Amino acid sequence: MFTVLTRQPCEQAGLKALSRTPAIIALVVLILSVVVLVTITLIQFHQKEVLLPGLKYGIVLDAGSSRTTVYVYQWPAEKENNTGVVSQTFKCSVKGSGISSYGKHPQDVPKAFEDCMQKVQGQIPAHLHRSTRIYLGATAGMRLLRLQNETAANEVLASIQNYFKSQPFDFRGAQIISGQEEGIYGWITANYLMGNFLEKNLWHMWVHPNGVETTGALDLGGASTQISFAAGDKVGLNSSHIMKVSLYCHVYSCHGPLGMDSPTKTNLINPCYPRNYLTTFTGSYIFDSLCTADLRPVSYNPDDIITVGGTGDPSLCREKVASLFDFTACRDQEACSFDGVYQPKVKGTFVAFAGFYYTASAFNLSGSFSLSAFNSSSWDFCSESWSQLPLLLPRFDEVYARSYCFSAHYIYHLLVNGYRFTEETWPQIYFKKEVGNSSIAWSLGYMLSLTNQIPAESPLIRLPMDPPAFVGTLAFFTAVALLCLAFLVYLCASSGKQRRSQRAFNHTVDSE
Repeated sequence: MFTVLTRQPCEQAGLKALSRTPAIIALVVLILSVVVLVTITLIQFHQKEVLLPGLKYGIVLDAGSSRTTVYVYQWPAEKENNTGVVSQTFKCSVKGSGISSYGKHPQDVPKAFEDCMQKVQGQIPAHLHRSTRIYLGATAGMRLLRLQNETAANEVLASIQNYFKSQPFDFRGAQIISGQEEGIYGWITANYLMGNFLEKNLWHMWVHPNGVETTGALDLGGASTQISFAAGDKVGLNSSHIMKVSLYCHVYSCHGPLGMDSPTKTNLINPCYPRNYLTTFTGSYIFDSLCTADLRPVSYNPDDIITVGGTGDPSLCREKVASLFDFTACRDQEACSFDGVYQPKVKGTFVAFAGFYYTASAFNLSGSFSLSAFNSSSWDFCSESWSQLPLLLPRFDEVYARSYCFSAHYIYHLLVNGYRFTEETWPQIYFKKEVGNSSIAWSLGYMLSLTNQIPAESPLIRLPMDPPAFVGTLAFFTAVALLCLAFLVYLCASSGKQRRSQRAFNHTVDSE
C-alpha cells in the first residue's frame, strides 16, 4: 500500500511536466509555422503570373540597284519554334538612286540615309535602340560595281559602316549578298507571308500547316532577275543551281530594265519609249555598266550627249527586246530556259513581286490574270503618247513611266519564252506587292534567317512575393518551427529522464 501511494504522485508529476504552458505554446507555434510554410509555398508557385518578354526589333536596308529601302521588323522576344513570328512595322524609301551610283563619291552615301533613319528611330522604343540589330544587304548594283571597280565598292561599304557606327542601333555590317541568297530569301519571304511555314489556328496560336505546297518566287530588279521554286524529288541533282530541299534558284545578272538601250550614235529612236517622248543621256550613263560595256561604239566618249526619241511601237519593241535573250542555246531541251541555263519545268503557283508587280500595276493589273489580258493591256499602254501617261498612271515618275513598255515586253519574253509559262499556267502567277502589311522582298527572308541567330528571351514570371521576401519569410518560419520542435523534444527528453529517475528511486525504496 505504501508503494502505490509513492508511485502515483510521480507519474502525475511527469504528465504535468508535459502539460506545462511553454510546451503548449511551442506546440501551437510549431503547427502555425508549418501551416504558414505550406500556405506561402503553394501560393508562391501556383499563383504566379507568366509575363511575355515583349517585342524585339530588327532593321534591314535593301540596297538595290535603283533604290534603297529600309524595313523595320518586329517579333515576340520569346519567338516561335526558334524562328520568330516576324512582321513588318515600317518601310521607308531612301531618296535618290541605289548606293552603287555613289562609286565616285562614296562620302555622299550617308546623307541619303539620314531622313529615313531619323524616322526609324521614332518607330522603335528608345530603350530598345541599343539591342536592335541593323543590317544592310546590297544586291545586283553593288555586285556589278564590285566586278567593275572593287575599290570603289569597298569605299561605298566603308562609308556606310562609318555612318552606322554613329547610329544608336546595333549595326551588324553592310555586305553584298549573292544572287543565290537574294533568290532564296525572296522565296522564304513569299512562302512565310503566304502562311506556308506558320499560320494562326482558330485559337490564334501559331502552328505549322500540314500538306501545304510551297509557292515559287519571281523577282525582278533593276539589274537582275531571280526565279526560285521547289523543283521536286526527281529533279536533276547534278545541276549547280539545285539548292537544299530541292529548291531551284537561278539568278540572271544584267537581265533587268537597266541598259535597255543599245545606241551606236548620238541621235536614236527607241520603239519602247512612248510616242513623242524625248530625253538625253551621257555616254557614261549608258555604257559605264558592265551590262552594256560590250555595246560601246568604237568612238565612245563618256561625255557625249545622246538624244533618244520614243516612237511607241509595241510590235517593234517586242522584237527588239527578244534580242536580249538567247533562246536558241537550249536547242529544244525541255529542262532549259534561255542562254543555255538548266531549269526544271515550272510547277505550282508563283508570286511575282518587285518589278513584275509594278509593271503589271501600271496596266491596272494585279493578282492573277490571263496572258491575253497582260498582252492586250501592255499593247494599249505602249501605244499611248507621252502626254497621256500622267493621266493613266496613279503615281507618275518619268524614269519609271518611260520604262513600263520595255518592262512589259521583257516580262513577256522572260516568263513565256524563258521560264516556259503557257496560256494555261500563266494564271498560276500572282502579281503581288505585299501580303497583309508586309512587303514581299528578300529582306524579310533575310530577317527570318537572322532571328535564328538571336536567342529567345525567357518569359518573365511575376510571383505573389518578391523572391528575397519569400526566401526571408521561408527561412524565418522554418527556423521558428525547428526551434519549437527542438524545444518540444527537449521537454519530452527531460520528462522521460525524470520518470526514469523516479522509477529508480521507487525501486530503491521498495528494496529497502
